[in-house]
Amino acid sequence: RLCFRPPARGFQCSARACRAHRSAGGALVANVLRNGSVLLQWGLRHWGTPAPRPSASSLRGFVLNCSWDGTYTRFPCDSVELGAACRDYLLAEAHGSVRYRLCLQPRFAPPRPAPPAQCVEFRVEPAAMRDIVVAMTAVGGSICVMLVFICLLVAYITENLMSPALARGG
Repeated sequence: RLCFRPPARGFQCSARACRAHRSAGGALVANVLRNGSVLLQWGLRHWGTPAPRPSASSLRGFVLNCSWDGTYTRFPCDSVELGAACRDYLLAEAHGSVRYRLCLQPRFAPPRPAPPAQCVEFRVEPAAMRDIVVAMTAVGGSICVMLVFICLLVAYITENLMSPALARGG
């Protein structure tokens, strides 16, 4: 029955504060909040299984798997095991402009097989201030590199292209 935090019961994603993404079966919802965090919510009643609805006593917990695609590589997340009482999970700091894929699968006591995982894909919008800081850092770095090249060029000209008469006179 272990969960990482108290559940956010009754949480509704408002259009101004977040954007909701549903899995194909509708059991898993990713609420992408404007502050860069993601609240995952799920329920068993929407899990698309051919068998009758699972009983709470046979449910042993959930496994959350994730992966995200960065600019140059794909990062898999280790499995997160959640208790049977959990119905949400908070991903506190998601990276902006990265495509996430989160899959949740319930685990049941034998002999009942686990239904297929419900997966949701989404992209977190980057925070506006973070983009400005990154852009200004890039511009500042470029200016510093140009100044270094100018200083090296002036030093080269001063050292190697000076008139020999001026060099001997001093």
